[in-house]
Amino acid sequence: MDSRVLILAPHGRDAKVIASVVCGDGFVCVQCPDAASLLAELAAGADAAILTEEVLAGGLDESLRQYLAGQPAWSDLPFVVLATRQASRRSVRATASLQELGNLVILERPVNPETLVSAVRSALRARKRQHTTRLHLHDLNNAKQTVDRMNAELESRIATRTSDLASANDRLTREIADRERIQSKVVQGQKLEAIGRLTGGIAHDFNNLLHAVSLNLQFIARISTEPRVTDYARRAKESVDRGARLTAQLLSFARAQSLMPRLHDVNAMVLNLRELIEVSVGSKVQVQLDLSEEPAWVLLDGAQFEMALLNMAVNSRDAMPDGGTLTIHTALAAAPGNAGGSRQVHISVQDTGCGIPEALQAKVFDPFFTTKAEGEGTGLGLSQVYGFANQSGGGVEIQSTEGEGTTVTLRFAQATPIREHDAASPTAAQAPAPSEARTEVLVVEDDDAVRQGIVEGLRLLNYRVREACDGESGLRELHRRVPDLLMADYLMPGMNGAEFISTARKMHPGIPVLMATGYADMAEVEKLVGPQSVLKKPFDLETLHTAVGNELARARG
Repeated sequence: MDSRVLILAPHGRDAKVIASVVCGDGFVCVQCPDAASLLAELAAGADAAILTEEVLAGGLDESLRQYLAGQPAWSDLPFVVLATRQASRRSVRATASLQELGNLVILERPVNPETLVSAVRSALRARKRQHTTRLHLHDLNNAKQTVDRMNAELESRIATRTSDLASANDRLTREIADRERIQSKVVQGQKLEAIGRLTGGIAHDFNNLLHAVSLNLQFIARISTEPRVTDYARRAKESVDRGARLTAQLLSFARAQSLMPRLHDVNAMVLNLRELIEVSVGSKVQVQLDLSEEPAWVLLDGAQFEMALLNMAVNSRDAMPDGGTLTIHTALAAAPGNAGGSRQVHISVQDTGCGIPEALQAKVFDPFFTTKAEGEGTGLGLSQVYGFANQSGGGVEIQSTEGEGTTVTLRFAQATPIREHDAASPTAAQAPAPSEARTEVLVVEDDDAVRQGIVEGLRLLNYRVREACDGESGLRELHRRVPDLLMADYLMPGMNGAEFISTARKMHPGIPVLMATGYADMAEVEKLVGPQSVLKKPFDLETLHTAVGNELARARG
């Protein structure tokens, strides 16, 4: 089809004459009656076209103009135009049409047949060269596509090999990290022990300050008759209590604390902790509560539960850097297996953050494991939650979907609430009234402000009091006269409280003892005096009075 010569000569016998001359030389000719037919044949394929000038008298057909403008880059269709001798009479539109044809040979009529055949042959040779160019362009395009495909395959292979190398490198890195973690296990334990001692000492000093402030505020509240002063003292005391709770929460990151299980309604605890959670997560995160309709009683350490809840809330906040919603759910559910109809209390913290990859979810409770950037997380938050839940006889589980959020759920056995008439402690009822003035207490405390506050508080409660500033002075007071009760601080210079009590009990085995301390790790203290004989600073006058009375009652019993 491409080798055809199209002829458009609509007047008289011009088309037949031209066809007879051109076709006689062995060319394939197609006569077109009008411009539309010419355009259709051009679309089917042709190498040259012969036109008579009369076709262009009214201007170039618009469809032909669009065809010429739309030719591919390699194509420039040759035209042979048979013109009249009166070129000077050619209209402007006809002249413009000739220029628009582009690749053009003009022959004036009457034209010699050989000249016409030579012009057609020349046009076909030019068209053949265009076809060769087309073939070259096609080959170039195929070569480019081949190169592009090979480049894509090469990039794919490189990406695969890179991924394999990255995976191998990740495995090697994990193995190295695991080996280093195993090798540094003892060192990590020593570091934690050092952090515990350091933080415990800081907490001791800070709690001593809070204790002195707390007792003096209570003295002001007791002796003041002006309501405004009493109100100021009460508000300041509330701030001191918040500082004490904050200290206890901070200390739980450094050392494992001895749990003090108590009966709690987790709904009430969540409500009380809501303000602190909202402050901790910031204004970008909306905190919502979805609490069970009935009370959810559990037996656990309230301070450690609050710390666990705060840890989960802070983790959720970090997963929502651009803000989101944090929802705390509480619900009652049947225990797994439902042995004996037992039930559990579930406390869930749900966020709308970035989620955790499935491959990492099995590691989130491991100590020191964190998905945060270096320097932004200790990796102890969820491990503290896990340890607390298991130590309390419960459990913890995590559900997370990347891009949708994470839910961490604590599970504890449901407890039976204590009836009001059972809540009173029988030993507390035996606490001595302030009128027992003969009861003498020896206070051994190295901090002058704290010692003075305890001494004045005991005297205000109508006890006789002696005091000593350290363990050596306390032993001298014991030699001078044996008191009814010893009350000693734990961290003191020289001889600490445990050493002082051990020595005092060797001298007087049955002497009642109270240990007053702000130190976080109470395990060693409780081994020495028992958990019922420990007063955690800061404490108020009522707690002091009850503790002294209970210890004296136990000694009498």
